[in-house]
Amino acid sequence: MTTYGVHAGLQKVDAGELVELYKRIEDLGYEWISVWDHFYSADMTGDAHCLEAVSMHAALALSTSKVRCGSLVYSVGYRHPAVLANAIATIDHLSGGRVDVGLGAGWSQMEYDAYGIPFPSVGTRMDQLEEGIQVLRGLLHDDVTDFEGTWFQLRSARNEPRPLQAKVPIWVGGGGEKRTLRIAAQYADGWNVPFVSPEEFARKRDVLHAHCESVGRDPSEVRCTVNVGVAFSEESLRVQFGNIAPMVKPGVLLGTEEEMLDRIGQYVDAGADQINIAMRAPFDPDALERFAKGVGIA
Repeated sequence: MTTYGVHAGLQKVDAGELVELYKRIEDLGYEWISVWDHFYSADMTGDAHCLEAVSMHAALALSTSKVRCGSLVYSVGYRHPAVLANAIATIDHLSGGRVDVGLGAGWSQMEYDAYGIPFPSVGTRMDQLEEGIQVLRGLLHDDVTDFEGTWFQLRSARNEPRPLQAKVPIWVGGGGEKRTLRIAAQYADGWNVPFVSPEEFARKRDVLHAHCESVGRDPSEVRCTVNVGVAFSEESLRVQFGNIAPMVKPGVLLGTEEEMLDRIGQYVDAGADQINIAMRAPFDPDALERFAKGVGIA
């Protein structure tokens, strides 16, 4: 059965407004809310008005009581994965056992450069992702973890107090077919890709399943989700997504409510286990309510 969530961006908004939005989303019947991980706005304008991800992940956990509290996705280059694992274990306690954690290779060179964080080649970042997700799995799922990698090393490492969940779900975000989807197939409990058409989602999901077969994994063990935008007009699309509006448009629900619901059906037919509405300030809670009523969760 397809479930529905909301991925709420942290840019150009204050924390109090986001907390109230989280409560409204939960009251409307959505089953998932996630944060993103940026230091600058993700519209590539250089605007640095953006709340920090781990802090807002904790706020999400404390301001809700039922939804899964996710992250799509933390950049492996911004924090050592052992530091992230400790934070996620604590947030699992704050949420009463409702936390999910996503990890990606990172992409916004503007942020890396502004903060003096090394931005290596995509191949190196994928290597870091592959090591980082193993570090996360060890520290979140096992009592003691040893790991010897090129980028990360653990020596009898412990993460205590242990998370409330025996197995915190770990996600990989991204659509790279050679490395990202293979890493998801081998190590992840869920895979997320943003702003792709239903046809492209289906194609990438097939690639993921082929990787699952090659590593001896049952594809049903990896939950497949897509983030889509909602814009009732071209102007709304531009206001929400700024400079990247043309890039994300294939994965934005546009038009009438009936047209949006038809598009949602195409994603479901393409194999989406969950559909997340990706929102950015200025938020439109009424649109979320209309959508929730349209898909029958409100």
